[in-house]
Amino acid sequence: MRSATISVLVENEAGVLARVIGLFSGRGYNIDSLTVAPVERDRSKSRITIVTTGTEMVIAQIKAQLDRLVPVYKVLDLTMEGPHLARELALIKVIGAGEARQEALRLADAFRARVIDASTESFIFELTGATDKLDAFLELMRPLGLAEVSRTGVAAIARGTKTIS
Repeated sequence: MRSATISVLVENEAGVLARVIGLFSGRGYNIDSLTVAPVERDRSKSRITIVTTGTEMVIAQIKAQLDRLVPVYKVLDLTMEGPHLARELALIKVIGAGEARQEALRLADAFRARVIDASTESFIFELTGATDKLDAFLELMRPLGLAEVSRTGVAAIARGTKTIS
């Protein structure tokens, strides 16, 4: 089993995301993370980034089936293409008082999380980074009053001159 970050360049039209998701759900594959947004100036194409886990055979099958979907332009398994960057954004609400509140601020500083909202009873932190970094921060916040989390999903891109288009 391995994790795969798959980038899919598609026509930006209604129903495309539903077809991509249908491919996964129809075959019982899990999606760990999903992001999608237009990437062309004229908004004609969108990039879908999917993080999934499976055997080499399953991931190869997913890529082949995605490649056959219309209107898919290109499918790249960034984890196999070479070096790539993957980041995620999280908004994290921590409710607490006293020493727990101070410890939450110290940890946020260590993780380079920004305080984007504060009250006398809570903080909302903004944290960007690799999924493992976000997971570690969340585990440390649990005993300090972690109340709510909103995550964007993984955005990824190949390093260097290689592009999806």
